[in-house]
Amino acid sequence: MRIKSILVSQPAPSESSPYLDIAKKEKIKIDFRPFIHVEGVDNKELRTQKIDLTQYTGIIFTSKNAIDHYFRLAEELRFAVPDTMRYICQSEAIANYLQKHIVYRKRKISFGEKNFSDLLPLFKKFPTEKYLLPSSDVLSPDIVKTLDAANIDWTRAIMYRTVCSDLSDINIKDYDMLIFFSPQGIKSLQMNFEDFKQDETKIAVFGNTTLNAAEEAGLRVDVMAPTKETPSMTMALEKYIKSLHK
Repeated sequence: MRIKSILVSQPAPSESSPYLDIAKKEKIKIDFRPFIHVEGVDNKELRTQKIDLTQYTGIIFTSKNAIDHYFRLAEELRFAVPDTMRYICQSEAIANYLQKHIVYRKRKISFGEKNFSDLLPLFKKFPTEKYLLPSSDVLSPDIVKTLDAANIDWTRAIMYRTVCSDLSDINIKDYDMLIFFSPQGIKSLQMNFEDFKQDETKIAVFGNTTLNAAEEAGLRVDVMAPTKETPSMTMALEKYIKSLHK
């Protein structure tokens, strides 16, 4: 079976992308459509969580979404984030994103390499802060495990939620392959297309949690990334398509 059309459950890339190179090289139609989106909670809901932003001396950021929604709620609550606030960010890219909201220079900003567990030395270096963790309604158990192991004072605040997008304008059977990057994307497929039967449709997933969600939903996974041979989804996709089109 040749792959003629693919639906990627993410926003369309704003510039050149390996997906577009694959589409041109293999003469495949590749469409992009987010299956999920983020909605922020309001300040009333934050109060029901008994969160008082004035009580924290450190913030732990795991994503750009967390940064945007923290500062949005701070503005809604008329809380002027003090210059003395300590920021611990999961990666340098997330730390750099802080410049959208604060003057970066002379602030107490630290960041890890990539994984959340890489932050453990920073928590041990700054153990006396009272930390707030802005998060979505879905939180990785690894984050909780690392924070508990650090033996610091921390509180989680749900500031945004990941919700399923409305995909009613899509005919899912128009596509030979669907590509997913999160368990929420699999959930959105189930919610939007209750009668979906995989049949010959190929499913590609990124990450073990997405793989587990797909298998729990009774889907057959045809392409998996990352692997040692194919660390990115586009590499795995290109390898799979070439094997099919031989």
